Amino acid sequence: MNTAEDNLETICEQGVQKSPLWGLIIKYILLAAAWLLIYRSLQPLADWLTFTLFGLSRIGHLGSAISFFLFEAPKVLMLLTLIVFVVGIIRSYFTPERTRQILTGKRESVGNVLASMLGIVTPFCSCSAVPLFMGFVQAGVPLGVTLSFLIAAPMINEIAVVLLFGMFGWKVALVYITTGLTIAIVSGFIIGRLKLERFVEEWVFEMQMDQINVDTPILTFTDRIMAGKAAVVEIVWRVWPYVLAGIAVGAGIHGYVPEGFMASFMGKGAWWAVPAAVLLGVPMYSNAAGIIPIVHALLEKGAALGTVLAFMMAVIGLSLPEMIILRNVLKKQLIAVFVGVVATGIIAVGYLFNFIF
Repeated sequence: MNTAEDNLETICEQGVQKSPLWGLIIKYILLAAAWLLIYRSLQPLADWLTFTLFGLSRIGHLGSAISFFLFEAPKVLMLLTLIVFVVGIIRSYFTPERTRQILTGKRESVGNVLASMLGIVTPFCSCSAVPLFMGFVQAGVPLGVTLSFLIAAPMINEIAVVLLFGMFGWKVALVYITTGLTIAIVSGFIIGRLKLERFVEEWVFEMQMDQINVDTPILTFTDRIMAGKAAVVEIVWRVWPYVLAGIAVGAGIHGYVPEGFMASFMGKGAWWAVPAAVLLGVPMYSNAAGIIPIVHALLEKGAALGTVLAFMMAVIGLSLPEMIILRNVLKKQLIAVFVGVVATGIIAVGYLFNFIF
């Protein structure tokens, strides 16, 4: 299956059938206006379908669950489409080769910050972990800086940001971005200070570094718009079943779980809740599309923000498939340190936000 990264490379290598730029701009302005009109109509439409057309009770469990699903599903998919399109345009400026160039030669403290920020906008998926890691290490990028990038890239992704923004507002989305960046920067810095290069598989250093491609064709703005469109087709088509499944589970929790029920074991009063949430999340595998709608419903039922945030970050940022893939280039000792340092940072963030909020 092609990725957004592959689509961008295709655009770079082959170009696109150009439409006049102003024609494209007018087309997308009209689409944006239609998007806004539909978006503002979602809540009244969901209520009309649930309580008028279907005749369900506003105070009943089923009516509450159906209304939640009919509102959240199109809202999240519409927000996801918009943000993926914008981020797809931004990503067209950051190919993996260019990212490697930017990070090469940077000292660790600056490199950790820069790598974490680049991780947000650079095309990345778990299957890219090994070639990206190899390319960075062979280019002389310090190990800690490389790991800052590998932590930030999956943890802070456009899907998680758009879902958090759509369900909780910009403040929670900003908290997520800030804490994710902090964990990536600090974890990479700590691992870099520990000088653990001996736990990288020897063959990684023995391989000859591939020549960095500095002759990437310059894209026009039309090309970048088409890259954004390609990202929407690839990413939204890939994750929409997870979105609907997650919202369906969240709708069930919203409609049938009693208010305050989750407070008994995911609330502030349970001191062990945050580390337990991280331990539960590390071996699980889901993506943001599937987990965040469930997070929304858990918070509604009394779970503490810090505990739920820790659970979500553990699931997204310490996914088991990525650890298995990285085992090809990292020895078990380094993977254990990597998981331990990141998990400790996530636990600290969970306690902090439970205290603040």
